[in-house]
Amino acid sequence: MNRLSCFLLVIGLCVGLSNADFKWNEKNSVYFKSSLGRNNVLKIHCTSNDDNLGFHFLRPGQTYDFSFHDSVVRSEFFCDLWQGPNFKFHASFMAYEGSGLIVHYGKKNFWDAREDGIYFTHGKEMPKLEYKWK
Repeated sequence: MNRLSCFLLVIGLCVGLSNADFKWNEKNSVYFKSSLGRNNVLKIHCTSNDDNLGFHFLRPGQTYDFSFHDSVVRSEFFCDLWQGPNFKFHASFMAYEGSGLIVHYGKKNFWDAREDGIYFTHGKEMPKLEYKWK
């Protein structure tokens, strides 16, 4: 029992110290921004094992976000993005992936749809091109 208590204490300290902005029970968030050209509309559809978030349409400069708590089993949000007005350019990707037994709090994923593809950042670094339109 003593070893188990020490192990849990060490794990708790590691999790707490790994994130200076740690807030217990803070929801994770996924953010989308449309940086497309003036006449392009961004169409977004995200799903998880438990939720279908429906379709959302963003004009250039607009944003859409959703928040959730990680599941102990595994949290995943798979998203499809289309670039309009004819929506012939498409990208599919995992917008959020939790690690299962390690529950995240306050994790932020930022996705920026641009003319040349989808850019990603956690907000602490410059966004990098992650996916090209198909």
